[in-house]
Amino acid sequence: MIHDSILGCIGRTPVVRLNRLFPTGDVEVLAKLEFLNPGGSIKDRPAKHIIEQGLRHGVITSRTKLVESTSGNFGIALAMVSRIYGINFTAVIDPNISPANLAILRNLGAGIDMVTTQDSAGGYLNSRISRVAEIVAGDPDAFWINQYANELNQAAHYLETAEEIIDDLEEPPDVLVVAVSTGGTIVGTARRMRMEYPNLIVVGVDSVGSVIFGGPPGPRRLPGIGASRRPELIDLGLIDRVVHVTEPDCIAACHDLLTKEGILAGASSGAVIAATYQLLPLLPEGARVVTLLPDRGERYLDLVFPAVGYS
Repeated sequence: MIHDSILGCIGRTPVVRLNRLFPTGDVEVLAKLEFLNPGGSIKDRPAKHIIEQGLRHGVITSRTKLVESTSGNFGIALAMVSRIYGINFTAVIDPNISPANLAILRNLGAGIDMVTTQDSAGGYLNSRISRVAEIVAGDPDAFWINQYANELNQAAHYLETAEEIIDDLEEPPDVLVVAVSTGGTIVGTARRMRMEYPNLIVVGVDSVGSVIFGGPPGPRRLPGIGASRRPELIDLGLIDRVVHVTEPDCIAACHDLLTKEGILAGASSGAVIAATYQLLPLLPEGARVVTLLPDRGERYLDLVFPAVGYS
């Protein structure tokens, strides 16, 4: 198939068995490789869906100046889609963004607005959102994508991500394990998969220090998982269990993925693997686990991989 633009390459990511990471045979763990999307992460899906729906319905035009709070991946996805459609885009970021993600944003032509003041929860999310509000208030052409509350975020995963998983699976899964940040991925994917698999157990993975599921706030360095406020998209009724993971556990799991499966993936991918380790003793023999590996590891070489001694 020949596509009209790189946007046609988004989706249809493969699913692999993590046989080397989970070799016992008692539990089967399947991972959807979302880092193989052209922009490098699962965020390509909602970025494309939100912008194209906005253009279709006239909410977004060639005059629109898109603005979004982002830890990196969603900003890159928005910058890529905006470049194709000739739309202005500004990413409101914070110091936790990886140097690679920042460089990619700039090369894609995104405007950069960095906040440096932490919020009351010890993160930057509320500070970034406050800055977005200032930008939108000062420019009538500015439009906030708002990935934390935009229903089109979860709709992208309901319509595409979940459908692809259902199409690829030969047998029903028992457990779905998803890292949580905006909530769009877990909500959209779980809603659709529950329709197909009513007994599916949905596990949300959050970082220690995140307040999404009511945990105490604390410092967090790794982007792409957790938040210092509960996003509006979160539907607690869809989530059966929450597993909190530490940043050292996420980093160690990233190295496990690399050394045992040859998969160089980012911190949120390490988070779902670390959470799956915790879940293993609780699962019945023969259980089938499906998870998503959200982004690439190359962008976190300075943050993730040197942390346990890799050079």
